[in-house]
Amino acid sequence: MRKIILSILGILLIVAAYFAANTIIDSKKRLRPRPAKVIKTVFVDTVKNKTIPIQIAANGNLTAKRRLELYAEVQGIFKGGTHLFKPGQKYQRGQALIRIDASEYYASVQSAKSNLYNLVTSIMPDLRLDYPDIYEKWQGYLNTFDMSKATPKLPEVTSEKEKYFITGRNIYTTYYNVKNLEQRLAKYTISAPFNGVLTEALVTEGTLIRQGQKLGEYIDTKVYEMQVAIGKEYGDLLRIGESVELSNLNKTKTFTGKVSRINSSVNQATQTITTFIEVADPSLREGMYLEANLDAKKEENAIEIERGLLQEGDKIFVVRDSILDIIDVQPVYFSDKKVVLKGVPEETVILSKSVPGAYAGMLIKIYRGKKENNNVHSDSSASTAKKQ
Repeated sequence: MRKIILSILGILLIVAAYFAANTIIDSKKRLRPRPAKVIKTVFVDTVKNKTIPIQIAANGNLTAKRRLELYAEVQGIFKGGTHLFKPGQKYQRGQALIRIDASEYYASVQSAKSNLYNLVTSIMPDLRLDYPDIYEKWQGYLNTFDMSKATPKLPEVTSEKEKYFITGRNIYTTYYNVKNLEQRLAKYTISAPFNGVLTEALVTEGTLIRQGQKLGEYIDTKVYEMQVAIGKEYGDLLRIGESVELSNLNKTKTFTGKVSRINSSVNQATQTITTFIEVADPSLREGMYLEANLDAKKEENAIEIERGLLQEGDKIFVVRDSILDIIDVQPVYFSDKKVVLKGVPEETVILSKSVPGAYAGMLIKIYRGKKENNNVHSDSSASTAKKQ
């Protein structure tokens, strides 16, 4: 009996200890607070499909449309003129840019002209006796021959006999030798072909100029061109004569140009097409860096949004009853910061600013602005006063 009683007491102690332990464990439990739902405030916009002009951004440096590199075709000493041959010097059309001393060569030209005059004079007695019908014609030529002026053109031959006679006296050969010398004499003076400015001067007065030497550069300051590279996928959208908006880097000045030329070949290295934009403005200078926006085409029933709002390349977030959803769209054109989309239903509410960590089904709150929030607070305070 004693053993039975002790066994029953032991079992009762174990059961009591078990229940006591459970009671202690249950008393140690703490209720975890439920996490509050975070509702992010978002900025939205309502879709209004319209015609979006697609503009291709490009940039480049200005160069003068008409420029002239000056090279010497003869040799001699550079003589001073009415203007100093210095960068920035302006010239009018026809004014001498460079004069090279040609006194020695001028003397040889005059000697050749005198030789021609003597040859023509020597045939006059024979013409008077054998060809009296053409005598007056050649006599008139001698009367117009002036050593200080350019050699006049020989009289026109009217018969085979006259042609053989003149040729036999070596007059044609002498005449063309004189004309050749006169052409070379003209190269001792380089005149301005148009109004412009000297931008580079590599020689000064008194310099010995050699044949083939570069002397400087001369440009027309009225019209400039900008060379830009356009992606080949937009090559068929550009048209010669289209208007182009240009601006400087600071966006403080804008200019209007036009597409003047489009290269027909594609650069194999960059897969771009070279396009030239012509622009004219008194404030422009060669070498200025400008940015251009070329109007490629107009996309109808489209919208333009920030590139950061585009998800997975062809999706955007929309708002449906304070919940984010995602829809498929059709990207048409990408720029540096914007993307043109089609296929977005009219009056759809979309995000206007990206939301970090956004996902489909996310609960959000639309930002109404300060004025609307103040109206809400005033209405709530008024209703509270009425209740009181």
